[in-house]
Amino acid sequence: MKKNSLKITLLLFIIALFAITYKFNLTQYLSIDFLKENREALLEYYRLNPSKTIISYFLIYTLSTALSIPGAVILTLGGGAIFGTFKGTLIVSFASTIGATLSFLAARFLLRDFVQNKFHTTLDKINRGIEKDGHLYLLSLRLIPAFPFFLINLLMGLTKIKMLTYFFISQIGMLLGTLIYVNAGSQLSTINSANEVFQAKTILSFSLLAIFPFLAKKLMNVIRKKKIYKRFRKPKKYDYNMVAIGGGAAGLVTSYIGAAVKAKVALIEREKMGGDCLNTGCVPSKALIKSAKAIYQAKNAHKYGIESVEVKYDFKTIMNRVHSVIKKIEPHDSVQRYSDLGVDCISGNATILSPWEIQIGERVITTKNITIATGARPFIPAIKGIDQVDYLSSDNIWKLEELPKNFTVIGGGPIGVELAQSFQRLGSKVSLVEMSDRILAKEDEDVSELILNQLKEEGIQVYLNSTAKEFKGHTLIIEKDKQDISIEFDKVLLAIGRTPNTQGLNLEELGVSLRKNGTIETNEFLESSLPNIYACGDVAGPYQLTHTASHQAWYCAVNGLFGALKKFKVDYSSISWTTYSDPEVATVGKNESACKIEGIQYDVSKFELSELDRAIADSEELGFVKVLTKPGSDKIIGATIVSSHASDLIIEFTSAMKNGFGLNKILSTMHVYPSLGEANKYLAGVWKKKNQPHKLLALVSKYHSWLRK
Repeated sequence: MKKNSLKITLLLFIIALFAITYKFNLTQYLSIDFLKENREALLEYYRLNPSKTIISYFLIYTLSTALSIPGAVILTLGGGAIFGTFKGTLIVSFASTIGATLSFLAARFLLRDFVQNKFHTTLDKINRGIEKDGHLYLLSLRLIPAFPFFLINLLMGLTKIKMLTYFFISQIGMLLGTLIYVNAGSQLSTINSANEVFQAKTILSFSLLAIFPFLAKKLMNVIRKKKIYKRFRKPKKYDYNMVAIGGGAAGLVTSYIGAAVKAKVALIEREKMGGDCLNTGCVPSKALIKSAKAIYQAKNAHKYGIESVEVKYDFKTIMNRVHSVIKKIEPHDSVQRYSDLGVDCISGNATILSPWEIQIGERVITTKNITIATGARPFIPAIKGIDQVDYLSSDNIWKLEELPKNFTVIGGGPIGVELAQSFQRLGSKVSLVEMSDRILAKEDEDVSELILNQLKEEGIQVYLNSTAKEFKGHTLIIEKDKQDISIEFDKVLLAIGRTPNTQGLNLEELGVSLRKNGTIETNEFLESSLPNIYACGDVAGPYQLTHTASHQAWYCAVNGLFGALKKFKVDYSSISWTTYSDPEVATVGKNESACKIEGIQYDVSKFELSELDRAIADSEELGFVKVLTKPGSDKIIGATIVSSHASDLIIEFTSAMKNGFGLNKILSTMHVYPSLGEANKYLAGVWKKKNQPHKLLALVSKYHSWLRK
C-alpha cells in the first residue's frame, strides 16, 4: 500500500511539472532564435554569477531530461554557447546522464513490476539477453543520436539492467554526441536550426559506430577462442564434421540430424546402443510397470463388477517379457539402422585428445566438433556397510530372476516410487525410505500427498524424514525422529539420484569445466568451455529426461554444424516430465512450488477427475488437473496432471505453452466424449468461470430482460 501511494505521489508530481511547463509556455525559451537573441545577456550573467549560472543550468538540464521535455538539443547548444566546448561538454554530460538515470528510475518504479508480471513469459528471453549483453545494447542505442533518448530511458527502466551499469554506459555512449552539439553551440552564430548539427551523413556515421560494440564483441570472441585453443595443435583437415560420444538418446539424435543434413558424422558407443533409456531405464521400467498394473487390476477386479479373477504369474516370465520388449525396440537404435542413415558407428572407449582429436583404441579420428552425450549412472551413497551388500540399482535390477519377499527402496523420487509400487503389486513386501518430508519432492505438495496415500493404501511402508545409517547383513538401520529403526530386506534398491559420466574422457586435462554436481558446464548454446565441444543429455543437465536429451541434441547438432552462420539458444520453457506411478504424475512448465521459490505471481485452476464421466466409467477417479495462469490472463505458466495416462494428457498443455495459445483456445476446442482428454477442457472451463466478465454479463442480462418486455 505504501509503495502504491509513493507511485501515485510521483506520478502526480510529474504531471504537475508538465502542467507548469506547458501552462507557462516555458518551452518557448528552448529555441535557436531565443538562444541567439539572448546569448550576450546570458554570457554577461554568467560572467557576473558563474557558480549560480552553472548550478541553475545543471538543474534545468537535469529536470528537462528527467521529464523528457522536448528541447534537450537546444539546451545542449546553449551549454556550448555559454560555457564553451570543454566546460559545456563536462556540465552537459553529467546533467544529461543524471537526468536520463532519473527518468530510467521513474519508469522502473512506476511501470516495471506491472510490465514484468503482465508479460513475464515474453520478457523472459529479453531479460536473459539484457543480463548478458545489456551494456552492449545500451551503448549501441546511445551512440545513435537519431534514436529518441527518452524512449531508451523508458524501455531500459522496464528491464532488469543494473542502475550503475545504466549510468556509466549512458555517460560513455552520449559523450561523443554531446561533444558535437556543445561544440556547435560554441559557434552558435553559424547555426539556424538544430537539424543543421547532424546531417544524414553524420547520422549514418554514428549508426555505423553503434555497430562497433557488437563487432568488438565478435572480435573479442575470436581473440578468446584463439587464447583457449592456443595450446592445442589444430589439424590441417578433418575426418568428420561432428562426432557424438555416447549412443543414448542425445548422441543418437545428434548424429541423426548431422547425417540428415549431409554432414559426415560418427557415433561412438562403448557398450549398448540406445543407452540407459532402452537398456536399463525408460523401456524396461515401463514394461514392468505395465505387467504390475495388469496384476493389480486383476486382483481388484471387483472395481469393475467382476466377482473374482484367478491371477497366475511367474516373476521370471515377467522379466523375460521385459527383456523381449527391449529386444523388440533395439532395431530402432541399432548400429544397422544408423549406419544405413549415413552415420559411422564406432564401438569402443573414447578419449578426447584435443578439441579436434578423439582416440578409440589404437585409432585416432579428427573432427570439427564434438558432442559429449555419455549420460549418467546411478549414484551410490557412502552408507556404512554398503560394500557388504549385494545392492540393486536401475542398472542391474533387470537381472533379477526371483521376486524378493522383502524389498526395500532407498529414495522417494520418480524411480524409487515407480519401482516400489510395481514390486508391491508383483507381491513383494515393500519399504520405501526417503530423507525429505515427502516423496516426489519436485512436485507440489498436493501431488506428493495423493501419491503417498495411494502407496500406503496398496500396502507400502513409507518412512519419511528418514536417513539410511548402516547395513548389517540383510538389515538396514535408518534414523527417524532421532530413533533407529531396523528394516529387514532380501533385496535393496538404491534410487537416490544419478551421477554424470565424465570419467575417462580426459576432460580435466583439456580444461573442460565441470559444475559442482559433476555435469559439464555449458552455455546457452550448449557449448562447453571449449566452444567446439558440446554436451547434452544427463551429462550436461539440468534435466535428466530422455526427451530433454533429444531436445538438447538438436541444438548441439545445429549449433555445431551451422554455428558460424547462426546459433540457437536452448529453450527449456515448455519442458515436461512424467512419473509413471499409478496414477501417473505429469508436469510441464512451472508448478506452484517453483513459482513460490521464484516469486512468480500466478492464479491456480483445478479440476478433480471424480467429476469426469470417463474417469468414473473406468473407475479411475483418483487425480486432478491443475493449471497455473498469469493473473488476469489465460496464458499458461505450467500444468500438472495426476491421472491415468497423464503423460498423454499433458501434451495439450505443452503444445499450448510452446505455441502461445491459452485456456480460451483449449476451451473452444472440441474434445471427444467420453474421454480423459475432456479433463483439460473442463479445467479450462473452471478457469473461465473464475474469470467471468461480470460487467459485460450484467449488461447482457439487462439486454435479455429488455427483449422480454
